[in-house]
Amino acid sequence: MAAWLLLLPQSCRMRDSAASRSAARASRVFRKAEWQGLASCFHIVIASEAKQSRIFPPRILDCFAVLAMTACEAMTECEEASSRPATLELKSTHNAISPGNVTRPFHLIAAFLLAASHTARATPCQLESQGDGRVVAIVDARSVRLEDGREIRLTGIEPTATTKQALTSLLVGHDVTLRGTDEAPDRYGRQAAVMFTGETDISVQAILLAQGEAIVSAEIPDKDCAAALMAAEAEARRQKKGSWADPSAIKNAESSDDILAGIGRFMVVEGKVLSVRQAGATTYLNFGRNWTRGFAVTISRRILPVFESAGVALKSLENRRVRVRGWVEGTTGPRIDARLAGQVELLGASEPTGVRP
Repeated sequence: MAAWLLLLPQSCRMRDSAASRSAARASRVFRKAEWQGLASCFHIVIASEAKQSRIFPPRILDCFAVLAMTACEAMTECEEASSRPATLELKSTHNAISPGNVTRPFHLIAAFLLAASHTARATPCQLESQGDGRVVAIVDARSVRLEDGREIRLTGIEPTATTKQALTSLLVGHDVTLRGTDEAPDRYGRQAAVMFTGETDISVQAILLAQGEAIVSAEIPDKDCAAALMAAEAEARRQKKGSWADPSAIKNAESSDDILAGIGRFMVVEGKVLSVRQAGATTYLNFGRNWTRGFAVTISRRILPVFESAGVALKSLENRRVRVRGWVEGTTGPRIDARLAGQVELLGASEPTGVRP
């Protein structure tokens, strides 16, 4: 992207030869509309780069747009010069189109872009290194085997019907690096890790999520890393990629029978919390008026500090729309047991279904 920007000052300097011509000619060359169009091109290039990096902060796009439009306004002086006396007109036009004046706004924009590009590509998963290796086999939809014999489980995601196929094409025969919080294997002998390929700072998990070929499990404790995964999934939902192309990928909390049919599966459910009740050592987020048969989220008393530390007051969720994810349990009525704060997301009142990260 930087190469595109650095070419712009050169093209501006080439037009400096117009300074020796009449002011009218210079005014036509440097019309305000032309610079507005160039500003639009900047925004398009930046947006394209943002789409590739996936984690480019949207607010920086607005900042760059303002910078580009500032350049437009500065060049308007060239047009205003056409109304001045002829003896001053040529001088004003020459100054307006001199290399220093023309290129200064773009040097500023380039500097911002280069700095932001570095920030955008900095990995959000600042986890401890767990070494590296080469993938030789895909064990299942979220586990791979390395050349040294280690079995790695991709933490932070739950698989969909296409995850295993995507992992095969993405990882087999490739070198990977691992990051995580604990290298100790689970009861199945697998090491949980966030995985990266090559020199990229975008995790394999984020790539799968952005393609709609995995679902966030909300189990990663690192907030920045978890937010990056949520954002990748949200983008896939917006574009209806992969599994999100199926309208039934997100269950309606009011359709308890539909949810109950998925017992033993990991599901994403959206709906309005009708009441928050505590019974013994368990807090219930009830989505149906029939507490026995309706869908509910259960939260153990020992898990309450997890939500409190995340700034989530469970009682405040009453009459609010939320998105819940987790394993469906229950006999008469479907339940999801929330053990992590990231399993429950508050949705905006006017927010479209299935969008918010």
